[in-house]
Amino acid sequence: MSAAVPYRIAVLCYLYDDAGGLLLLHRLREPNAGMYSPIGGKLETGEGEGPHQCAVREIREEAGIALRDDELRLLGIVSERGYPAAAGRTHWLIFLFEVVRPIGHDEIARYDFDEGRMEWVPVDEVAALAIPETDRAVMWPNVRRHRGGFFMAHIDCSVDPFTWRLVESVGAVPEASPAS
Repeated sequence: MSAAVPYRIAVLCYLYDDAGGLLLLHRLREPNAGMYSPIGGKLETGEGEGPHQCAVREIREEAGIALRDDELRLLGIVSERGYPAAAGRTHWLIFLFEVVRPIGHDEIARYDFDEGRMEWVPVDEVAALAIPETDRAVMWPNVRRHRGGFFMAHIDCSVDPFTWRLVESVGAVPEASPAS
């Protein structure tokens, strides 16, 4: 990648209900049209918006929930080098937040809007959905393992297949052993 590649900053927000379901957006628009993703979006960098402010704003805009600052916590940071996009490769710095209280289904202001449809998905079924491969291999497993903790990962999408490494891990739950 010799040419300058744009760097984007975004948030992803993980909202759970009291049954352990995860609120996901079945996307109609790029990026990742046709796939599922958590609520999220790009920081308004021109306005000096911080990652936490962006998470609160995106949750309000997409789900209609006005959260207090203490209802969100930073769960992870993921950097992606050279992520493939329709307009070419992009670098991403993504802040991952979890809502620390269960969200009631009746709190969601609308399930359908111009970006797609919100759906509650049991956490054990998320990996089987149409999600970006970096989410399947890196983000989602680490989100599950680090709830209440913190992780930082770097993904290099400029090589095929992509490579990744866990840079920091605090409070990870050990992975379950396969049944014998």
